[in-house]
Amino acid sequence: MRLTTKGRYAVTAMLDLALHATESPVPLADISQRQGISLSYLEQLFSRLRRQGLVDSARGPGGGYRLARAAAEIAVVDVINAIDENVNVTRCGGQGDCQDGEPCLTHDLWCDLSAQIHDFLASIDLQQLVERRSVKEVSQRQDNATEGGSAFGQVSDRDAVATQ
Repeated sequence: MRLTTKGRYAVTAMLDLALHATESPVPLADISQRQGISLSYLEQLFSRLRRQGLVDSARGPGGGYRLARAAAEIAVVDVINAIDENVNVTRCGGQGDCQDGEPCLTHDLWCDLSAQIHDFLASIDLQQLVERRSVKEVSQRQDNATEGGSAFGQVSDRDAVATQ
């Protein structure tokens, strides 16, 4: 499966936004601090998410981002698709030319698995994740850590690009 750091970070940031943008927009710097993702990398991701209509931005004091639709209307697969990721596990990218221009012996198996992964990610929305007890516990721990001035290890732009 070709889900890179970019896809994982986008889903993580969108879940953070769903958890925290209940009353006012959330600055990317806050997400950066809580999730340990570099601010400039988040800016790149949110530019794509905004273009795809998943988030809205507000400028000025008290500005930041919020979800453009209700969390229950944004599936995980929507986030992954918005940043040009895919969930295809075939060697050939689903083209069917994996062995000398023809489908390989297991091509259909990997296509079926790709479809299952896509369907699974399409069946989970951000609201379902927000409601999970484990997500609430991790979010509370992160909030407590950032309120206490503790910083998580930031991922640099260079590291993020290297893991894509």
